[in-house]
Amino acid sequence: MEMDDIGEIKKSKIDVIGNSNLEIGKLQQAADEHMSLRHDRDCTIQNIFLKHNLGCLPPTPFSNEVTFNLMNQVKTRLTDLENDLKDKKKSNATELQSIWDSYVAANQRYSDLEGQKHAEAKRKADVLRCMKEKEKERDMAELQLSNFNLSHIDEKEKTLHMEIERKTRQMAEKQFEENIQKKKIELFSLTQKYNALSREKDGMTSDSEYRVKLDLKKGEIDSRRKHHKKMQVVRYLFLLLVYLLDEYREKIRSVLKGRFPIEKDLKREIDQALGALKKEYDDLTSKSVEAEKEMKVAQVKIQDVKNTLLKFQKDMDARKRFIESKLQYFAHQPLNIESFPEVLHETLENRDVQKSKYNIADGMRQMFDPFERVARAHHVCPCCERPFSPAEEDEFVKKQRVKSSSSAEHMKLLAVESSNAESHFQQLDKLRMAYEEYLKLGNETIPLAEKNIIAFTEDLDQKSQAHDDVLGVLAQIKIEKELAEETVKPVESADRLLHEMGDLQDEVDDLESRLDVRGQGVKTLEELQSHLNTLHSMKDNLTNDVQKLYEEQSDMNDDLKNIQLRWQTSREDKSDASKIIDKVKKAEDDLNNLAVEADQLDFNEKHLVEGLGTLHKEKEKFLCHHRELTIILGKQLEEQDEFKREYQKKVETLEENTLKIKEYNDSKKGEKLKESQEKQSLYKSQLQNCESREQEISAELNKSKELKLTQDQLKRNIDDNLNYRKTKAEVDELMRDIESLEDRILKVGEVSTFEADLRKLVQERERFRSELDRCHGTLSVYQSNISKHKIDLKQTQYNDIDKRYFNQLIQLKTTEMANKDLDRYYNALDKALQRFHTMKMEEINTIIRELWQQTYRGQDIDCISIRSDSEGAGTRSYSYRVLMQTGDAELEMRGRCSAGQKVLASLIIRLALAETFCLNCGILALDEPTTNLDGPNAESLAAALLRIMEDRKGQENFQLIVITHDERFAQLIGQRQHAERYYRVTKDEHQHSIIEAQEIFD
Repeated sequence: MEMDDIGEIKKSKIDVIGNSNLEIGKLQQAADEHMSLRHDRDCTIQNIFLKHNLGCLPPTPFSNEVTFNLMNQVKTRLTDLENDLKDKKKSNATELQSIWDSYVAANQRYSDLEGQKHAEAKRKADVLRCMKEKEKERDMAELQLSNFNLSHIDEKEKTLHMEIERKTRQMAEKQFEENIQKKKIELFSLTQKYNALSREKDGMTSDSEYRVKLDLKKGEIDSRRKHHKKMQVVRYLFLLLVYLLDEYREKIRSVLKGRFPIEKDLKREIDQALGALKKEYDDLTSKSVEAEKEMKVAQVKIQDVKNTLLKFQKDMDARKRFIESKLQYFAHQPLNIESFPEVLHETLENRDVQKSKYNIADGMRQMFDPFERVARAHHVCPCCERPFSPAEEDEFVKKQRVKSSSSAEHMKLLAVESSNAESHFQQLDKLRMAYEEYLKLGNETIPLAEKNIIAFTEDLDQKSQAHDDVLGVLAQIKIEKELAEETVKPVESADRLLHEMGDLQDEVDDLESRLDVRGQGVKTLEELQSHLNTLHSMKDNLTNDVQKLYEEQSDMNDDLKNIQLRWQTSREDKSDASKIIDKVKKAEDDLNNLAVEADQLDFNEKHLVEGLGTLHKEKEKFLCHHRELTIILGKQLEEQDEFKREYQKKVETLEENTLKIKEYNDSKKGEKLKESQEKQSLYKSQLQNCESREQEISAELNKSKELKLTQDQLKRNIDDNLNYRKTKAEVDELMRDIESLEDRILKVGEVSTFEADLRKLVQERERFRSELDRCHGTLSVYQSNISKHKIDLKQTQYNDIDKRYFNQLIQLKTTEMANKDLDRYYNALDKALQRFHTMKMEEINTIIRELWQQTYRGQDIDCISIRSDSEGAGTRSYSYRVLMQTGDAELEMRGRCSAGQKVLASLIIRLALAETFCLNCGILALDEPTTNLDGPNAESLAAALLRIMEDRKGQENFQLIVITHDERFAQLIGQRQHAERYYRVTKDEHQHSIIEAQEIFD
């Protein structure tokens, strides 16, 4: 009994001790974890303080108060890091915004220059269009001027003027009125004599008794009278010869250089002198023409050089105005072109100064972050490497950040100033070429052109002087030639009179040798009748002479009027030619001005293109700088953010450990551990007492146990055998479980697979964690933006913003629906147009095929057709080709058909187009349709036209107009059942068109 009680007490104590051991083990484990957490906490704090230079640390382990103070310092450092990150983001945004503003400014300048370039290109296109119009106008004027022979017109006008003067002088020399008056007086005296002789004849007829005597005397008197008349004729001829020679004596002397030969040699001398003058006149005329050509060539050269000089001067003035305008634009004050080198030098110095300032500021700005990182990493001064205390380090970092944030605006200003200075210098540097060209024009080109003008002017003066000398000699020779021509007729008359006078003198001498000139007789009736007849014939001759004088006067007046009319026409032609020349000169001047303007526009466009290139490079530079800076600052920000996150994780771990330590301290597990250990020691002492008592009792029981040993041994063998069998069955079962588990392991994979999956899951977890952090940051930004936007929505400009947004949304949706409807209608219209185009092309090709087969008489082409191909992606632009088909082969007609086939194809295509599109406007005009057509094809074309007229005869508004020189073709189509008459167009002698209506061919 006592043994059982002791066993129960021992068992209870063992249970109590076991429970106590379990509780102590848990408490000891908690205590060990607590110590580990404190050790980790202290190590983490030491690492943080050592890494981030947060100051000196007290000896470990840290108490709770010390830990609290240290945790506050760590959290303050975390707050500083967060503030640093925010400041970094703000400074990065400011710096990126400054670069972006520079890019936007450069882009704006680029857009402005591009707009100026487009404006200059448009002006250039207008100038080129005006130049083309002026060139057409000049070509038309030159074409009109080519119809005039200027030298011939001028010579003709001078010749006609001289001819008018000569005719006027001849009419004045002829003295028609005086001669007519003299002839009338002579006619009157002859009439009186005729009447007196008639009366005398009547008296003689009444007194017939003296007729015989009178006849005898009359014969004698007649013989004497004839002799006397011959003497009078000789005397008259001699006087006429003397009068002619006296009248033209001075002219003959001037022609023969002061000589006056004898009368018989006069005509020969005059002919020789006139021949020499004509030859000399022809030679001088050719020399004058050559001199005039040389003078015109020299004038053209001078005009070309003057035009070139004018162009150079205009170019120089344009460059001067351009450079001065640019200088005024850059300097904001009026400057002359001579100050350009000084302004360029000042701009270069200003650019260098601004670039130096910007480089210095940029270098200083780039050192802020490295200095801060060095100070934070090594806790020393980056310049002198002096160790920093935490306060000094914070002060240094704060100062660096203040400078960095303030330097962003300064950098922005310096970047803008440097960019402006660089832009100004680049633009002025581009103007340097224009300035050098301006100096070259002023110092070399224009003086050289002026020297050429002086040389060409001197050459022109020499050639003009030579031409004037030739013209002077030519005028003198012309006067002498005209004078000699004027003396030809009088000399010929004088020579003729001289020969007649010699013949009459011979007759007079012969009569004087045979007759006595002193005898006188009495007139007979026959003599009176003869005398009457002579007077009557003389009167008739005088009447005829007067009539001839009137006719000659009228002819000369008509000639004078014709010459005056021709002279007037020549003057009009000369005036028209002068107007056309002025028009050509004006067109040339306009073309020169437009060319100068075009050159100026080219020059401006060239500078604008260069400026665009510079600004494009500058814009790309700012953009690339912005992108690179965005990447660099993003990396720096990510590094700083990663550094902050690591620090924050450490702080969070430290806080978590601190919280666990606090919870351990609050739960008083240490005191519980001590109490449990004390209780366990008490329970162990009681257990030892029980064990000692149990040993005593067990010694007493050993003896009784030995007695039962043999029985117990047998029982144990049986129990061991049963346990063996049971254990073996369990082992077999476990082996089968192990094999199944190994099979499952083989099916699942090796450990490396699980490790790889584990690594992937760890990476995925880290990625999700970083994503969560980023989302938290984005959420905070969105929340700040939401609060900011809520504040903005309270402003007056956002009143009724929902209503306005709804109205704009309705308008947008309405516009989108309208655009969709328009797109649908556009596609429907496009398809309808395509169907219409296809239908009309099929109809046109059908008509062309029928007309070709009815008209063409050749065997090489079966039919022709028009092939339309769409150009590009659009469906409304087509290119058309004319194809000829022979059998199954199709070829393009371009370059493969004759002129007649081309004409026939064009006519058939026109007929098909008229048949297709002009049913309600049935007017068809054909101009020379049979050009290059042979006979059979022309007849076939006529038959086709007849068929068309036959088909259209019921149409009220059909009219066919054919213009042709082929009368056979006109006969084929001009039949009475289709028309009543045709119209023939001819030209008269004045080249005026005359239209005559004629009956149709029978």
